[in-house]
Amino acid sequence: MEEVEIIYRARQGDQVAWITLVSEHQQPVFRLAYLILGDPDYAEDITQETFVRAFRGLDSFDERRSLKPWLLRIAANLSRNQRRSAGRYWAALTRFGRRDMDKQQDSLEEASRQVEKSRALWEAIRRLRQPDQEILYLRYFLDLSIEATAEALGIAPGTVKSRLHRSMKRLEAIISRDFPTLKEEST
Repeated sequence: MEEVEIIYRARQGDQVAWITLVSEHQQPVFRLAYLILGDPDYAEDITQETFVRAFRGLDSFDERRSLKPWLLRIAANLSRNQRRSAGRYWAALTRFGRRDMDKQQDSLEEASRQVEKSRALWEAIRRLRQPDQEILYLRYFLDLSIEATAEALGIAPGTVKSRLHRSMKRLEAIISRDFPTLKEEST
């Protein structure tokens, strides 16, 4: 069944259809909230609030568009508000790059180097301005297309491309200046 049909059924009060939508989009919503907030408990709260708000606003959603960017936009806005209201700064992302480390790494030493590289990359990204961080997360960490990233941020696809380019240049400058070991290892 296509997403448009599932949305229509969810609008009519079909709980199975709503659960299907939540199940399909819950992980990317959580991941984005976690990347912005750096705390799994806050990310879980934001994920739940995102779906509550989406359910309330489902009647106004344009079903000709993809649901995922709309949900990610809600999650990003809620996460930014949470971050501002709590006055919190992002925590270190220690699990980045660890997903399949046991399978991918042959030695403890190599695993340790990989964790350090991930921490350094995360720290370098944290030094960017929030809009730069968000565009990199959506495009590269959540693997959204240019169009879906544009929709999630409420900007034109051409703007996404130019912001990505500028954000990557800023990240490269930070890495060159403050994390030269990352640059050395990538060459």
